[in-house]
Amino acid sequence: MKFAPLLLLLGSLSTAVLADNAADQQSIEHLMRHTWERPDAALDVGPVTVEGEHAVAGWTQGQRGGRALLSKSASGWRVVLCAGDSLLDPATLRSAGLTPEAAGHMSQAVIQAESALPPARVKQLALFKGVMQVEQDPAHQGH
Repeated sequence: MKFAPLLLLLGSLSTAVLADNAADQQSIEHLMRHTWERPDAALDVGPVTVEGEHAVAGWTQGQRGGRALLSKSASGWRVVLCAGDSLLDPATLRSAGLTPEAAGHMSQAVIQAESALPPARVKQLALFKGVMQVEQDPAHQGH
């Protein structure tokens, strides 16, 4: 029983991390839908994999699909770039600013999250060709 307080603390921290992760996922989904969804073209976002201050979100819209790399700052989440399978490659993540360790963790976490998806959806996430920089100063968005 001398470990009971430690277990309680660890349980509380795990719950807090899960709650933060869920809030981040919801914020990312909202941002992406607000940015790209149209009345005639719903945007389906997921899975959303959050690792620290970065996230990779899969998306499909009609027959199109891809992945977005996002970064979190004091003003919230912003899309840095869009790509397909290259966002599964740690080298792409490193070139976008993640540390080698963070890039490796992110790559593995995205692959793990997508392993639960139907193969047709994973194939659709790979459709985006190339790498498109999206990042812009949040103060200039919408201008």
